[in-house]
Amino acid sequence: MDLGVLAHGFYFEDVPLGATFRSNRRTITETDLVNFVNLTWFTEELFTNAADRDAMAIRERVVPGGLVYTFAEGLVAPSMQHTGLAFLNAEIDVKGPTFVGDTIHVRATVIEARPTSKGDRGLVRTRNEVVRQNGDVTLVYNPLRLLMRRKETGGAG
Repeated sequence: MDLGVLAHGFYFEDVPLGATFRSNRRTITETDLVNFVNLTWFTEELFTNAADRDAMAIRERVVPGGLVYTFAEGLVAPSMQHTGLAFLNAEIDVKGPTFVGDTIHVRATVIEARPTSKGDRGLVRTRNEVVRQNGDVTLVYNPLRLLMRRKETGGAG
């Protein structure tokens, strides 16, 4: 079941086990990298030194996995607009580098979906793959979220 591109928040009933969706895309810029490093004080030379790239393990302008993860969360945020109640847990696995100039999107698959003991909400876990423009998966994470249920099924939505 393909739910298409995100535009509005999903209710629990909208995301059954096995459902998939894809986010919009976003290009990561040099300004994004500089702002993230300045905001977080993430001052590792791999991310801050543009002059000595030949001496580094990664010669291209690589961006931190933390930046990739936060952009991924921003890209999937529409899936929880008005229906998301809580972010509960996630494991993150960086699969490969992401570079300045890469355009990323998130490919999500529902891997867990169950109602809670309260009738107005349900738990949904997705496997989120961050995909670069060339098709490489650069980061994978599996957020567990609490979503509203529709009114007709005992929820508040």
